[in-house]
Amino acid sequence: MKQMEVTILGQSYILACPEGGETLLQQAVGTVDREMSSIRDAGRVKARERIAVLAALNLAYRLAEQPAAVPAAPAAAVPDDPVTGGPDLDALLARLDAALQDDGLLL
Repeated sequence: MKQMEVTILGQSYILACPEGGETLLQQAVGTVDREMSSIRDAGRVKARERIAVLAALNLAYRLAEQPAAVPAAPAAAVPDDPVTGGPDLDALLARLDAALQDDGLLL
């Protein structure tokens, strides 16, 4: 697993990245940085943790609006629990918590 240094909202983070996933990670970082910068620049929210939560919610909402773009999961896949969010959401939250460890946990 490769490590990459990225910058989100002016702060550097070291993130783990699978070999060959550098471009995708950079795109994801750019998306998150743009979303967080947009929220910060609107001027209503100053705390980095709150900005991160709002950005995550905005991005998740946009993703939920595009269900046709997501290929159907194989029948053997475990569906996400609407209450807990499932393993994908848990993994994303763990990565966000690790990246924001200096600012405290998100949830």
